[in-house]
Amino acid sequence: MVNEFKEFISKGNVMDLAVGVIIGGAFGGIVKSLTDDVIMPIVGAIFGGFDFTEYFLPLASGVTASTLEGAREQGAVLAYGAFITQVLNFLILAWIIFLMVKGVNSLRRKQEEAPAAPPAPPADVALLTEIRDLLKK
Repeated sequence: MVNEFKEFISKGNVMDLAVGVIIGGAFGGIVKSLTDDVIMPIVGAIFGGFDFTEYFLPLASGVTASTLEGAREQGAVLAYGAFITQVLNFLILAWIIFLMVKGVNSLRRKQEEAPAAPPAPPADVALLTEIRDLLKK
């Protein structure tokens, strides 16, 4: 069983997946910062200075707070603003991944379109060709 586990772990696909998950986690942090620190303030400035993350609907009768954090402490709330922010994070991440895949696909197409060099003849054919050329002289 240990040998099978070593074989499973050492396969390229598993290692590629592990690297992808690690890079994806770091990339997710970048996208979150892009959304929270760059895009949402611009959207807020365009639409009158509001921040989506603080938008909520109280679900309990005792919720009177004006901030999401305070409202969560008082009872159940529907934090639709945080959901909107997460949807924007997802759309930005999906768009960036789409652009990356599109770029890789275009590179692959260019490699496929490039004419392949003719394969070198086997050594015996090359030797016979050399002899023929010498005899012609």
